[in-house]
Amino acid sequence: MKRTQTSGGSTDPGEDGAPGAGNERLVGSDRVLAVLKELSRYPDGVGLEELTRVIGSPKPTVHRALGALRRAGLADQDAHGRYVLGDEFLRMAFAHHEARPDHVRIRPVLEALAHRFGETAHYAVLDGHEVVYRAKVDPPTGAVRLTSAIGGRNPAHTTAVGKLLLTRRLTSLEEVEAWVGQSPLERRTSWTRCTPADLHGDLTATRERGYGVDDQENEKGVNCLALPVYLTSPATPSGAVSISALAYRTPVATLVDALDEIRVLLGPLGEPHR
Repeated sequence: MKRTQTSGGSTDPGEDGAPGAGNERLVGSDRVLAVLKELSRYPDGVGLEELTRVIGSPKPTVHRALGALRRAGLADQDAHGRYVLGDEFLRMAFAHHEARPDHVRIRPVLEALAHRFGETAHYAVLDGHEVVYRAKVDPPTGAVRLTSAIGGRNPAHTTAVGKLLLTRRLTSLEEVEAWVGQSPLERRTSWTRCTPADLHGDLTATRERGYGVDDQENEKGVNCLALPVYLTSPATPSGAVSISALAYRTPVATLVDALDEIRVLLGPLGEPHR
């Protein structure tokens, strides 16, 4: 364990006067952030007992973390005593999201796609082994809509956008195997590619055709078609746009048949500039 030394050569004792307390503050900060992330999973609120169980830390530790978050406005308690994300956190999150250039630039494309196909359009980026949804537009009509949310995540290997973006990073079976590692790939449906060999085969086909397909691999009854978009780089996709459709209403074949039209709607954002 490293200790910080002052100009006089003595050991910095930290706030409680004990050597090494600075390291404990770092651990404490990690726990506060873990509590904050866990709160985001409970839009209806969560009790202290359940939060303590999920976090795996002592109740006093979790309670102190919640206190720090409440003082900062990042957490709050509802009328039933359950903890929720605070208004200040939501304000910062929405302000940051609205200020993103990619969110502003891609929205007209998503609106056009949602209107044309009567299905949900997403913009997502790759983050490690997951995709993160940065923007979403629901269709103007239709009784059945998807429950996906901006900021939500899905495994990259189960989604059209994820597989499309992975084709740039994983070009060989060895690279796919290293990316998968020791943890088995999550099986979302009976159609999910869960072995390195199957995923590699799918990525190879995706790379050759230039678009990604999720044929009920992430959620039964929902399929997707994804195309790359170039918002921040002229040659490397910043993310991908997908049309997520109910399979009974808009089969994959219908989306594939409309590829040329989809590319027209994407316009310059869907074309690399070398």
